[in-house]
Amino acid sequence: MFSNPDTCLAYVIRLRWPNGIACPRCGCVEVSFLSTRRVWKCKACVKQFSAKVGTIFEDSALGLDKWLVAMWLICSAKNGISSCEVARSIGVTQKSAWHMLHRIRLAMRTGSFAKLSGQVEADETYIGGLEKNKHKDKKKNLGRGDVGKEIVFGMRQRGGDVHTMHIQDTTKDTLQGAIKANVEKGSDVYTDTWAVYKGLGTVYAHSSVNHNIGQYRKGETCTNGMENYWSILKRAYKGTYTHVEPHHLHRYLAQEDFPIQQPTIQGWRAF
Repeated sequence: MFSNPDTCLAYVIRLRWPNGIACPRCGCVEVSFLSTRRVWKCKACVKQFSAKVGTIFEDSALGLDKWLVAMWLICSAKNGISSCEVARSIGVTQKSAWHMLHRIRLAMRTGSFAKLSGQVEADETYIGGLEKNKHKDKKKNLGRGDVGKEIVFGMRQRGGDVHTMHIQDTTKDTLQGAIKANVEKGSDVYTDTWAVYKGLGTVYAHSSVNHNIGQYRKGETCTNGMENYWSILKRAYKGTYTHVEPHHLHRYLAQEDFPIQQPTIQGWRAF
């Protein structure tokens, strides 16, 4: 579908300007199309603009036929996709593919202010390599578990979206603050029995399961959906990316959170 640049341009125009092409600078609808360069010229401000202006494609020499295929690849890869694979698929260098993927990942953050509601599972996990697998000069020699790893906190609405975030600590203020910022008051919140979740019952219908005694479900109460999400996230991390710098982690989380079940036009408007 996207092998033809004209088809790509028509697709982007249909998504970006469903009511007719308008100048992104002044909003004027009186524009003329320069077909040789695929740009428009505004009759009001006399400025030229392309379909890339104001999007993640702006300032990129790569055509829309490359960008749209890359977007399709990353949205279709359940376990993630590496820059090397994208480079081979669309015919660009690995550096260009890496740059494209990070722009796309950042755009996959929906930016919605809608909060989760209904039945919401909350849990935390740790992302990073095992101490035993690190070089001697990289080991912290502080024990096992979360040593040298990054903390990720997530909330999953059953039948809805997932919100994850890279956090610096697992204190009560941090975790409960994240829940209160992302979950509607009065919702059913399910967690494990960790002490930092105590007190949520004043705002939510809070219930928990005790993993320490092998309890993973108590009626409707469980965090199994969030645990399944962590398995998919870690499969992508270990099998596809192998290493993620902490300052880029939020982009990879946005990629996994992206609601691929959305209708095509609604989902792609984020870009």
